[in-house]
Amino acid sequence: MKRSVALIVVGLTVLLGTARAFAADPAAGDALWQRVRASLFADRPIQEPADDIIRLRVPARAADAAVVPIAVSVGQRQSEATYVQALYIVIDQNPSPIAAVFRFTPDSGRADIETRVRIEDYTQVRAIAELNTGELFAATRFVKAAGGCSAPAAKGGDAEDRIGRMRLVIEGEAVAGEPSAARLSVMHPNNSGLAMDQFTRHYTPAWYVRTISVSYAGRPVMTADVDFSISENPSVRFYFVAREPGELKAEVVDTKDLTFETVLDVRPGQTTAQ
Repeated sequence: MKRSVALIVVGLTVLLGTARAFAADPAAGDALWQRVRASLFADRPIQEPADDIIRLRVPARAADAAVVPIAVSVGQRQSEATYVQALYIVIDQNPSPIAAVFRFTPDSGRADIETRVRIEDYTQVRAIAELNTGELFAATRFVKAAGGCSAPAAKGGDAEDRIGRMRLVIEGEAVAGEPSAARLSVMHPNNSGLAMDQFTRHYTPAWYVRTISVSYAGRPVMTADVDFSISENPSVRFYFVAREPGELKAEVVDTKDLTFETVLDVRPGQTTAQ
């Protein structure tokens, strides 16, 4: 489904012109968002502002448009009764506006995400949370940044040898039954296909991480369909709940269908006193 949605949105972008045209015409930019919104949610209502439900942190002016930190936090914990089942990151003026769709389960503990994105032009950045009840809540911020998607990747002498290397760590000690923060990083150029090699004057072919899957003790925690709007060497901070000892496993698949995996043994401590 993500692939078909991405194709629709990319097609809409081509028909409506370049991202810079939208930056010069706010009304046209809003028209693009309305088309993206319809492709994702049809005519379902989206509540905004919704600071008690969802918060978006992103710099108003990015120091580096190719590496813009973004953090989304949800004001409630995940439970079997009510939880965020999907979180959409939309960057209106990017060549492919749907940067990522994160999907969660009650075992996520919290539907909070931190990552780094590319931004091609001055734009609205949106985070839309979809609850298992079908309700939609959004947070929007305007970001001044330009050229992030067309910027060349950093070069390293052993970059090819390091592609696919992964690092999975838990922040602090996992506590049984409580949400624990973890961070997954993978070495990958995440080429957008829009960057020109300054020596050959040819565009570097697109090659980027497409999906991320995380499970704990065999149960799904978080999955993500991502695009080249995610920065080089993708890094994602997320939460999971360890109720018993088990393996925290991450799998990454890129657009060449290369698969990378890493596993971390987790031995949670006792639940804190209530």
